[in-house]
Amino acid sequence: MAETVTVVVDAMGGDNAPQEPVKAAVEAVKERSGIKVILTGREEVIKKELAGYPDYPKDRIEIVNTTEVIETAEPPVVAIRTKKDSSIVVGLYKVRHGEADAFISSGSTGAVLVGGQVIVGRIKGVERPPLAPLIPTAKGVSLLIDCGANVDARPSHLVQFAKMGSIYMENIVGIKKPRVAIVNIGAEEEKGNALVKETFPLLKECKEINFIGSIEARDIPEGYADVIVCEAFTGNVIIKLYEGTAATLVSQIKKGLMSTFMSKIGALMIKPALKGTLKKFDASSYGGAPLLGLKGLVVKTHGSAKAKEIKHGIFQCAEFKQQKINEKIEENLRV
Repeated sequence: MAETVTVVVDAMGGDNAPQEPVKAAVEAVKERSGIKVILTGREEVIKKELAGYPDYPKDRIEIVNTTEVIETAEPPVVAIRTKKDSSIVVGLYKVRHGEADAFISSGSTGAVLVGGQVIVGRIKGVERPPLAPLIPTAKGVSLLIDCGANVDARPSHLVQFAKMGSIYMENIVGIKKPRVAIVNIGAEEEKGNALVKETFPLLKECKEINFIGSIEARDIPEGYADVIVCEAFTGNVIIKLYEGTAATLVSQIKKGLMSTFMSKIGALMIKPALKGTLKKFDASSYGGAPLLGLKGLVVKTHGSAKAKEIKHGIFQCAEFKQQKINEKIEENLRV
């Protein structure tokens, strides 16, 4: 029988809490038998939400009452130190003490990142844990690493990102020998800023990865690389532009299709094909961004995440545990 994976879900985090995190928990345990969810947050509020779902395996959803909530605008370090009874801090301690395998939150990114490192702790040998979301491309998905955790990274950090990203893509997504590329302003090896120029030869010499060279931002959506390596400033700009452009294009396509009587008729004809195409670029289908390199899994979903994204994040946590990603990262760094 498969081992049960226990995932803590921050029921108070994000723009749509507690409705969407609770809905995600219910859907996750109904769809997959090997998952248990612990909801951290204000018990009376969570119970009220759960009351709307009479048909679910109640033995696989547990509520842990907390009295505090870390708000997005709060300084992360101060919040983690002072709000010990917050849904984020209590949830992270569940992972640290081995009472849960993973923690997922749509709440304060800063608090999740700081708490992950301070409370859960890094795997021995990991210099900096990167935030690594899967992003949709024309060829499937790519892993963008780092997108928000380490703005001032060193070359050795980027090499570790490449190694951890390769392990993740091979074992979670199933891509053998994933292609690794570093974000640059040109394909030539001599181009780039000081960080890229210093990191490039180190990636080139690294035997544990399949390094293919530089990748320009315009080539990312085409899926020319499976693991896209950069420091967090560049990664965050890429993912925000990526998401904003996608939302704008979808909005403009819908606007154009509804602009005239004839275009509306055409929209009805192409709706099934268009819906299928757009579904491939729905980031919520891939879950959240794992903070790789910690002793336990911590996943950050969008602040505006709906149940679908959080649910897939829960499934992502289960796969991470079952594939023993942390053990593989630890083994790789010992080499």
